[in-house]
Amino acid sequence: MGAINSMQSQEIPLHDIKGLVEIHEYSLYYLSAIVIAGLIALLGFLYLLYKFLQNKKRFNVRKEYAQLLHKLDFSDAKKVAYEITQLASIFKDDTPRHERAFKLLVENLESYKYKKEVSEFSSESKHLLENYLGLIDV
Repeated sequence: MGAINSMQSQEIPLHDIKGLVEIHEYSLYYLSAIVIAGLIALLGFLYLLYKFLQNKKRFNVRKEYAQLLHKLDFSDAKKVAYEITQLASIFKDDTPRHERAFKLLVENLESYKYKKEVSEFSSESKHLLENYLGLIDV
């Protein structure tokens, strides 16, 4: 008789109570979207960090030439004149001021080049070189 009563109760229509409504649950999609966006942002940050570190380690010719110009040994004036001309030429196209200073420096160094015997490096030549080095920014 218990089975018959349960059967009858299921057949009775409900008047005041509405049936079950399906609720759409999107929280899994939201969570997935947040995780994917976070991973993309993290990968982007790691890529930018990698590029920054690569650029930091990259060989900088201008920086090396500037260091070599600061460390010149003036004992052999002829050799130093050629070295200055070669090393300083990389900076001559930076501004018109650099170009004028480089021209002046090279003109002054001509007296040390193309001769068998040359005198010691003059204080004027050293002063022109110091002025040129003061213009250089690396």
